[in-house]
Amino acid sequence: MRGLLAKIFCEVRWSVFWFASGLFLIMGLLTALLPKVLGDIHRVFEKLSFVKPLLTALLGVDPGDQMTSTMSQAFLWVHPTVLTLMWAHEVMYCSRLPAGEVDRGTIDFLLGLPVSRWKLFIAETIGWLISGLVILASGYLGHLLASVYLQPEMRPPVLVTSFVMINLYALYLAVGGFAFLISSVSDRRGRAVGVIFAVLLISFLINFVAQFWDPLKSSGSVAAVPEGETAIADRLGAGSPVSELLMPGQPRGQNRDGDASWGLSTLGVLDHYRPAIIIQTGQFPWHDAGLLLGIAVVTWTAAGICLRRRSICTV
Repeated sequence: MRGLLAKIFCEVRWSVFWFASGLFLIMGLLTALLPKVLGDIHRVFEKLSFVKPLLTALLGVDPGDQMTSTMSQAFLWVHPTVLTLMWAHEVMYCSRLPAGEVDRGTIDFLLGLPVSRWKLFIAETIGWLISGLVILASGYLGHLLASVYLQPEMRPPVLVTSFVMINLYALYLAVGGFAFLISSVSDRRGRAVGVIFAVLLISFLINFVAQFWDPLKSSGSVAAVPEGETAIADRLGAGSPVSELLMPGQPRGQNRDGDASWGLSTLGVLDHYRPAIIIQTGQFPWHDAGLLLGIAVVTWTAAGICLRRRSICTV
């Protein structure tokens, strides 16, 4: 096992270093610049109306007519550049075994080693978990260093941002488990990468389309919080008297009875990663994190079973 881990380290150390460095710099720049850039976002809403549904799809909540300091910090964690870097690492890493080894013609040598396929898979999994922690921790460190220069009212508590990072890591696990599954049943790395990328793109499009058309949305209107009231409450900020009157202790995406509202966006993986709600409520998203971990466990287990039982031929 130690030899396998040393092999993985030698193969991915530089890519992990560059991904971690890139996320460190990007998170630092976004933390420092986003509050200033998004301060005049209402002018963009007036000229480009399609931008607002795009931000709503990313944040999971309606940003209202203007972007508050809380919303600007929430947008930091769902910025396309941040998600792209994280997912690019996962697609690169999780498509290594066996699709990448088959493409390089080294699968015969790898499977000829005196270790079982399960040990190979577990070694790859350990490298995947550790590399993800390194990359996300580097991004979080960049955010913390840059947030020192922000005004105190614009800095969410460290405990709340740590909740966001845990939820983001759960998203990382869910996407990686699915990527392992696609790679375990593929013979070509390009095909596996294409399928993974297509699924991630569809997941984002589902969140975007749901802002305009949602045939699966629950029709119950007694307990649901109206969209207009939610937008007003978001603009007023959590904790204000009017906000508590409109949404008494309820995070966005839930009704007043505490039941989650189901819709088309629920089918997308981003629906279970909502940093805006975490920052507003200050509560850990147990349901979303648990669901993402469940997806990760199921897909990772299925990937290991497929790798162990399938026939791999390079001829």
